[in-house]
Amino acid sequence: MTGTEPEVRLFCLPHAGGGGAFFHPWRAALAPGIEVRPVVLPGRESRIRELPYVTMEQAIGPLAELIAPQLDRPYALFGHSMGAAVGYELARRLVALGLPAPVRLFVSARRAPHLPARRASYARLDDAAFLAEVARLNGTPSDVLEQPELVRLFLPTLRADFELNDTYTPLPAPRLHCPVSAFAGRDDPEADVHELRAWAQVTAGPFRFRAFDGDHFYLKDQAVGLLDEIRTDLRLWPSTPMNLPMPIAGVSR
Repeated sequence: MTGTEPEVRLFCLPHAGGGGAFFHPWRAALAPGIEVRPVVLPGRESRIRELPYVTMEQAIGPLAELIAPQLDRPYALFGHSMGAAVGYELARRLVALGLPAPVRLFVSARRAPHLPARRASYARLDDAAFLAEVARLNGTPSDVLEQPELVRLFLPTLRADFELNDTYTPLPAPRLHCPVSAFAGRDDPEADVHELRAWAQVTAGPFRFRAFDGDHFYLKDQAVGLLDEIRTDLRLWPSTPMNLPMPIAGVSR
């Protein structure tokens, strides 16, 4: 590996309804040491014609097959909200397949996977109520929600994502040994700091937690601080006890 090549590859898994574009600004911000590869799930962006996943079981196998050939250098996983659960299961599947484990798993704005939900599933709401809850989370611009044609276009994928997230329970797989970092917005209505701290229980490795000012999408306003924390944690990885190789949806380059 030459000095001009990134030291670690960071796969970024989006929130419900999100796509790879959300993470594109991170590429320049984290270069050259960290190569950002946003994961594009079916039903959006370059995969708009594909049916979205509605269960974690549907998602993890294809995701692992996609990621596996790209593990030719140390890698980490970052997932926000729904993406945190997907990233966690993806790490466990890779480990179960005997592939290299991530040097770190970053989870953001989602309760730990073993904790029960505090609300009923949004996926079962009628369209008006569902969109009202989506708007409350502050992740979808109001001008998008006010355009019926756009809403009709992304609503099926958004509903599918919430169904995947809201029905998810942990899949059978080994416990992680890699370091885990958890991030929260202090005013997040979906996951409080105690639910984020509970991610410490998913790994036998080191755990770090940081809270930021903001709501469920704190990372829009706190990107500089969040990326600094990611840099710090990945700078630490060579000296952090790593898990042994253990046991893999579209990725935009």
